[in-house]
Amino acid sequence: MRKCLLFVALLVSQFTTVTAQTLDLFEAPDTVCVRQPIQLTSNAVFPQTNYWGFCSGFLLNNAIGDFLGFNFGFQGASDINIDRDGANYYGFVTNAATGELVRLEYGTSLDNTPTFTNLGTLEGKIPTNPTALYIVHDIEKSNWHVFILGGTDFASSSITRVDFGPSLTNNLPSIANMGNLRGTFNVPTGLFIQKEGTQWRGWCVNSGDNSITYIDFSDNISYTPIPVNLGNVNNAFASPSDLAGIYDLGSWYLFVTNELDNTMVRVDLGSSLNNLAPTVTNIGNPNSRLFGPTSISMSRDCDNLIAFITNGATNEFVRVTMPGPFGPYGAFTYGLTMTPAQLNGPTGLSRMIRNQGQDDVYAFITNSNLSLSRVKFPACTNSSISSSYSYIPPVYSYDTPGLFNVYYVVDEGMPTMNVGCKQIRVIRIPDIQLSNDTAICQGDTILLTAFSGGADTVRWTPVASLDDSTIFNVHAFPSYTTEYTISMVFPTGCRVDTTIEVVVNKVNADAGPDRELKDGASTILGGPYMSYGDSTFAYRWFPYQYINDTSLPTPTVNPPNDFTYYVEVTELSSGLECSSIDTVVVRVTCDEMNLPNAFAPDSDVPQTKRFGFKNKQLSKLNYLRIYDRWGKLVFYTDDATKFWDGTFEGNPCGMGVYVWDADGFCAAGQRVRKSGNVTLLR
Repeated sequence: MRKCLLFVALLVSQFTTVTAQTLDLFEAPDTVCVRQPIQLTSNAVFPQTNYWGFCSGFLLNNAIGDFLGFNFGFQGASDINIDRDGANYYGFVTNAATGELVRLEYGTSLDNTPTFTNLGTLEGKIPTNPTALYIVHDIEKSNWHVFILGGTDFASSSITRVDFGPSLTNNLPSIANMGNLRGTFNVPTGLFIQKEGTQWRGWCVNSGDNSITYIDFSDNISYTPIPVNLGNVNNAFASPSDLAGIYDLGSWYLFVTNELDNTMVRVDLGSSLNNLAPTVTNIGNPNSRLFGPTSISMSRDCDNLIAFITNGATNEFVRVTMPGPFGPYGAFTYGLTMTPAQLNGPTGLSRMIRNQGQDDVYAFITNSNLSLSRVKFPACTNSSISSSYSYIPPVYSYDTPGLFNVYYVVDEGMPTMNVGCKQIRVIRIPDIQLSNDTAICQGDTILLTAFSGGADTVRWTPVASLDDSTIFNVHAFPSYTTEYTISMVFPTGCRVDTTIEVVVNKVNADAGPDRELKDGASTILGGPYMSYGDSTFAYRWFPYQYINDTSLPTPTVNPPNDFTYYVEVTELSSGLECSSIDTVVVRVTCDEMNLPNAFAPDSDVPQTKRFGFKNKQLSKLNYLRIYDRWGKLVFYTDDATKFWDGTFEGNPCGMGVYVWDADGFCAAGQRVRKSGNVTLLR
């Protein structure tokens, strides 16, 4: 019948100190486009831990109701509370019929169906007809406590503290029943406890006399508290069934459900929980959706306060939203998702608790038919990254339009814990006219288009090879393959980042370095930077004189004088037929005789079957004389165009080494003389 506080925003651990909600705990855009990169920025100052959920379950979405069954050891289950100890989640349920305490064990995920341990009556010290419980984690002392209230009338009403020590798994906790302190309890039905500064303080409501009680635990939660019953303030309470508290913008508020007249009550405590003169207002029945309300849970999701209420009379799960504690209050019944088959006489509602890592939000409901129900607000699956533990979270995006919830927790479970959330609206990408990826030849210019009539601004990068980076149609002239990023910003805040790739086909024509040849010598053209490929490139050398093959990438040339050769290389594979031209200058010098050092008269190759000058610039030959090894002259000529065929007086000369000497003049007038050996091969 009771519900604990969801403090600040969907917390997963109890606080040990009061921390105001920070509405600007992080910065995020209001509206983005599908696939728009999003960078969130934390405003937390030196947090010890961080947790971001980028696609978290949102409490204003539809809930999923699950009926978990009956086998949990319930006997008139009256209240339930959930918390996390380490990596595991635990629930506690009070059995009103037997005065027992049941522990639910979920493991590491609240999506699991829990197992249970019946801790029994704990030496008979659990109150008669236990109706409300609250889990407290004293972080500073590393102790867990469960407080239980109950009673069937004024005489039997009492408060009990169950001390679990450092772990909720303790099967032998110590227990203290402190009785009906100062006679302030009368069938208590709701309980809320919170640490404020160094002081522990609590509140409960009593259905036996329609009153509200303040409970002062002083600075030690293990001390016997001092309660003060304030009575039925402003006659606002009518059989109060549950109580929940929330902190909003520096002030504390309690919300109470009245089972008798189907109304809600707001208790304004101001800046401190120990206000013994609160303002109490009955705010009526929002949208007439309350029918025998049995329990309430207060939550916050982004800029909304939300009360979740179970209707015992109609087996309904109701959401009451409010922009602030003072309304307006809008109620919505989850009639389609929480059916009577899933709820049957709901008696207790846990706080909303977020399953971190998965970012689903859960609440659990006990039913009078001894069953357990689960309410789930599922996380979406539309973010490129689901969560992060970094202070600076990674850039992420959403893949579909919608309204998505971002959830941020710092210093979880610590006194400095703080929570923020924000909704980001994702809209479809506006219509954009965009050039296709394309290819150009190196040195060419192409017109690229990225246009949308609704865009405020456009920005192209990189800017170095563009004529203008801030207009929709740009001329691009990249010297290498470039991916241009286009960023368009729209009035909604949506930013579209897209790309156009321009592939630059590079064709290198490298004729090789300029060179100098001896008269009559040959050389191979073509340099190391030539584009090579038999089927990819075509080669054309010109002029065609004194070259062995004009279609080779590396032809051989032997010009008779200074010559300039050109090579044109054309790329064939892309269909663009990109081309490039290069030149090489071959200079021919005449400063010595150029003759081979061997020849074979019987060869079939004309160039090797005779011996003579390769020079093409000899203008006058005084003589060419050839001697055998005994000094006998076997050949003589003064005509530079004549060759020795390896015979003497018509007879073949023998194989061996012959000596020659020559004297003459080049065309430029310089005299050249030389002697050497030549081998005659047979």
